[in-house]
Amino acid sequence: MPSKTKKNIAILGSTGSIGTQALEVIRQHPDSFSIEVLTARNNATLLIEQAAEFKPNAVVIGSDMLYDKVASALQPLGIKVYCGDEALVQVLDMESIHLVLVALVGYAGLRPTLRAIEAGKTIALANKETLVVAGELVTRLALEKGVNIYPVDSEHSAIFQCLAGEFHNPVEKIYLTASGGPFRGKDAGFLRTVTKAQALKHPNWNMGCKVTIDSATLMNKGLEVIEARWLFNLTPAQIEVVVHPQSIIHSMVQFRDGSIKAQMGPPDMRIPIQYALSYPNRLHSPNPRFDFMMHPELTFETPDTGNFRCLGLAYEALEKGGNMPCILNAANEVAVNAFLAEKIRFDHIPEIISESMQCTGFYARPDYNDYAETDRVARLVAGELVSNIRSGLAK
Repeated sequence: MPSKTKKNIAILGSTGSIGTQALEVIRQHPDSFSIEVLTARNNATLLIEQAAEFKPNAVVIGSDMLYDKVASALQPLGIKVYCGDEALVQVLDMESIHLVLVALVGYAGLRPTLRAIEAGKTIALANKETLVVAGELVTRLALEKGVNIYPVDSEHSAIFQCLAGEFHNPVEKIYLTASGGPFRGKDAGFLRTVTKAQALKHPNWNMGCKVTIDSATLMNKGLEVIEARWLFNLTPAQIEVVVHPQSIIHSMVQFRDGSIKAQMGPPDMRIPIQYALSYPNRLHSPNPRFDFMMHPELTFETPDTGNFRCLGLAYEALEKGGNMPCILNAANEVAVNAFLAEKIRFDHIPEIISESMQCTGFYARPDYNDYAETDRVARLVAGELVSNIRSGLAK
């Protein structure tokens, strides 16, 4: 029987940036949390280390090639070991799991999230792409199943915290803050020359490679706009992005009387992770406290959507609706991977996304199969665009 005092957690993507920081939080609160399931795609070595420390009921390694390595290390400890995408989904049916932290990257988070909702598990969502790709489908299923989705993104956690005690009051507008990324204030000429190393140096946050590049293009904020629409049942006009370079105010809510609530704190992902895991309680954190004297000025700017087109493309996809956000997401994943592989320039990323949005078939009312087909086709379209760009660069 599961403990009556602890939350039993499944972490999907435990070896990534969010997953490892979540384990830091859980390590600090052994009386509040226990680990039931850990999963990883390819990082078998770290998965083995994590499992040896936290003693989960089961682990899943994505790669079949790594199954023997993980199994030989963990089966003597009595830990069940599974592999593959089907196992990742099926393991979520375990009755002992109370909460699923979805810390997978990209489209890969959608199917496991849907399965966890079907199984009645509370969701801590760090995978914004799940709501970008299929927000209507996911939120409708969560409502049908009576499942709560708690946001882990710092901005959406901030909105969620500002709404505590205010759920009966209509929201007039929310402000999602953005750091502006490492290239804030740079022009198109500079962006043509950006290197992978430069783009991976975020000024404030410690994140995985994909999210860091998305932050540099402002696509991360665009994806967050779409996510916020579904999490908080808002219209695009109710969501405004404000560049706040210090990353101290994580987001704000404006109510119809003109009052604005803001959630503040140091740029540390462990804070929103812990809030999502412990909600409605606030647990003690040993991490450093914010010092106002270290930040005497908090500044705000309008985002530069001329040089950073990805934010505007996200709004365009949200306004269009249907499967257009799914197309946006798939093309972005392909373009970002191509940039990280140094196959295209930084400024090619929005070009590929825009062309993919124009060239991929549109569905106004997609179902799950339509989303899956859209993702497949959009990736093919974006991949062809990458190949064309590479051919042009080689000439």
